Amino acid sequence: MRNGPKTFKIITLGCKVNQYESAYLEEGLEDAGWRVAGSDETADVVIVNTCIVTQRAAHQSRQAIRKAIRESPGGYVAAVGCYAQVFPRELSEIEGLGLIADNRMKASVLDFLVRGDASPQTALLLKSFEPGDRFNAMEIHRFPGRARAYLKIQDGCESFCSYCIVPFARGPYRSLAPERVLTMLETLSKQGYREVVLTGIHLGKYGKDLEGDVDLVSLLRQTGREGFPLRIRISSIEPNEVRMELIEMAASEPWLCRHLHIPLQSGDDRILQKMNRGYTVREFSNTIEAVYTRIPLAAIGVDIMAGFPGEDSTAYENSYSLLEDLPISYLHVFPFSPRSGTAASRFKGGVAPEEIKRRAARLRALGDLKRLLFFHRCLNREFTVLAEKWESLESGLMQGRSDNYLPTVFPLSPYSVEGPFRVRMERVEGRRVIGAVV
Repeated sequence: MRNGPKTFKIITLGCKVNQYESAYLEEGLEDAGWRVAGSDETADVVIVNTCIVTQRAAHQSRQAIRKAIRESPGGYVAAVGCYAQVFPRELSEIEGLGLIADNRMKASVLDFLVRGDASPQTALLLKSFEPGDRFNAMEIHRFPGRARAYLKIQDGCESFCSYCIVPFARGPYRSLAPERVLTMLETLSKQGYREVVLTGIHLGKYGKDLEGDVDLVSLLRQTGREGFPLRIRISSIEPNEVRMELIEMAASEPWLCRHLHIPLQSGDDRILQKMNRGYTVREFSNTIEAVYTRIPLAAIGVDIMAGFPGEDSTAYENSYSLLEDLPISYLHVFPFSPRSGTAASRFKGGVAPEEIKRRAARLRALGDLKRLLFFHRCLNREFTVLAEKWESLESGLMQGRSDNYLPTVFPLSPYSVEGPFRVRMERVEGRRVIGAVV
């Protein structure tokens, strides 16, 4: 790397936690005097924050690394994150890679790069997770390029679902102490953010490693007492961790978004057991019905997997029928692909790729229908919408999201973009709702 002010790019794959950690790296490098390279500019350093949650994600990570090497002649490319945690040897076979750093050492990447420790050999910042590891806060003060900020408050997973590599990539449960969560929320609110998404690898296990009676609900109660001028959205949470206290809070507190993303993965008890998911179809259904009964206009998102080993036509139809009957708002559909290193990669009874593709397509069509029905249920009602970006400044059209996750477009004066705004939903147009400020 050359001397003097350096330029960098960060390429982020995968989850909201990765996006948060990339924001930490970006802020740290900028504070050290580095500059984000322009889109048409060759950067001195390219950091690829990798994902391996699926075989496709791993392939995309390798593609991004090789592209960065190819497009950065004389530059320095670092591969960090989940890929390096689980499969560092695979990464070391990529010629031209300057640094491999895993999740345990991700925060150390800043010091390494700022010191300029580059050498002709590939550098390794690797360290296995151990019991008793503490949460690495990676505190940020800004979240670049977004109207809402993410805040990572939990890391690690110990569920070991049979299809999932994440516990190997993220280690044991670790949580950010409540007082530090509140401090960071205050900082983000002072920076002008009006929505913060609380995120983690297994968010429902927040506080599991902390002393005292600390959990996600108690953290939210403390947050509400602080009266920050922002709303809180929580990311994905497991069905057996959606407690009635959480539902009641979302129903009654205007600062807590009426939006829950609750993974299902399969609507068949036999498949759920093979997946090691820890709940039944009945328990999942009861959770969804409880949310809908108390908060009829809450957005309820669901993850569903198509083609898990042993999923015969009966099991698949059980999933489809369940989702068809439940009052959900949208689907995230994942075709199963065997992930090396997981138990499911060795399971028999694999479903043909063509059939997996067909099942996934049918589920996506159902998800589109559910989204449309949800949008129509919300028409002629008012919601609080956070302005995010101009769709057309000339015509004064603003894009935003309501607290219950409606993608909204509404006319707005260029002189009044502070918000949030009360918007009345008037009509559905494609995959969004058109509204007007009240």
